[in-house]
Amino acid sequence: MQVIRGDGFSGWHALNDTVMGGRSSGLCTVSSRGLRLEAEVVEQGGGFVSCRSPIFSPPLDLSAQAAFELELQGDGRHYKLAVACADGVAGLTEMIPGGVRWVANFATEAEGPCRVRIPFAQLRASIRARPIEALPLGLPLRFDPARITRLQILHSKFGDDGSANPGFRAGPLSLEVMAIDAVA
Repeated sequence: MQVIRGDGFSGWHALNDTVMGGRSSGLCTVSSRGLRLEAEVVEQGGGFVSCRSPIFSPPLDLSAQAAFELELQGDGRHYKLAVACADGVAGLTEMIPGGVRWVANFATEAEGPCRVRIPFAQLRASIRARPIEALPLGLPLRFDPARITRLQILHSKFGDDGSANPGFRAGPLSLEVMAIDAVA
């Protein structure tokens, strides 16, 4: 199932570590070819740059699918896909500063295009690069592919498990995302 392709990335925007006092700068641009993230990553004070979608309303229903598939032109770095879902707990997960995101690391080729498959089962619950097992009061966490409200692509010094990202590099960055699809 095609989710986003080409100029369908319209409305995506940069969210960088400057929101936390960092100094990285990144810019997201959209063309008929797709989404491009161009950035200067500074590790001190934050160490992340990203592009994120607008909020999907109504949420995307990908319940008939099992994975995301990204078509990319990378630079050899490791990135993260972060997915936000509407929850059935009266919106509690969005009241948590930073919100719960379902994240997975992926690597890109140093040169040339690549396709990356991220099974929904590999997505880990996280709040601001810190993995979590349950919500406050022991409320259960469950990824809901029928209620996806936002997507984000990040390059961060932290991996999806909260440890150091082995593919992190400060300095100039260029990533092009031609498509994000959902597949069975």
